[in-house]
Amino acid sequence: MTSETEEFLAEMLPKQRAAEQALHNGKVAPRLALWSRNDPLTVYGARLSVSGWADIEPTFHTVASWFSDSTEFEFEVIAAGASGGLAYTVGYEHNQVKLEGEPRTYTLRVTHVYRREDGQWRIVHRRADTPPTEHSPI
Repeated sequence: MTSETEEFLAEMLPKQRAAEQALHNGKVAPRLALWSRNDPLTVYGARLSVSGWADIEPTFHTVASWFSDSTEFEFEVIAAGASGGLAYTVGYEHNQVKLEGEPRTYTLRVTHVYRREDGQWRIVHRRADTPPTEHSPI
């Protein structure tokens, strides 16, 4: 028997990984397709934070414009859960990409919250930041 979380991950992760790989090649449409248009929506990004679809959509276009030539993208899920109409993932995004024309390799810690709308999972929140180093003061 498959759990709600396993069903959620099997449905959502391939789409989300493909959308993020596309974003890191400068293509925003696949990411936009995964997001809800129904507020409340929030993005607390590594470089930008916005809320509401009216601000999120143009922000994603801006973010996509920063990236090109993705050679590797992996979304490593550390924890996930789904129950009824809500789900979440917590993990790391590992990237090898050009960021504003410069080759970069980096990792972000990410948390996503999803809401089921009309039978489809949609992202309603994204939180991303750089992981602390072993020399962090706290």
